[in-house]
Amino acid sequence: MHYVYVLINADKKFYIGVTDNIERRLDEHNAGLSNFTSKSKLWKLVYFEAYTTLSLARRRENKLKNHGKGFQELKKRILDEKGEG
Repeated sequence: MHYVYVLINADKKFYIGVTDNIERRLDEHNAGLSNFTSKSKLWKLVYFEAYTTLSLARRRENKLKNHGKGFQELKKRILDEKGEG
């Protein structure tokens, strides 16, 4: 399985990524091993989707990163569920 995941930090900054192991990848983000998330080491997993192939997961990641409306709706839903919206 491959996963598209969304992380949030204390400053309410979001990060979208793809992995085949969410727990390991979250640990890597929090250990500062990712260039994009290394400045903040308190990332929380707030959302993920599972896909059977890497290409499907990458396609979804691309849509979330490059088609603002879809991700804006997802962010709103995440923040609403956390009581921060």
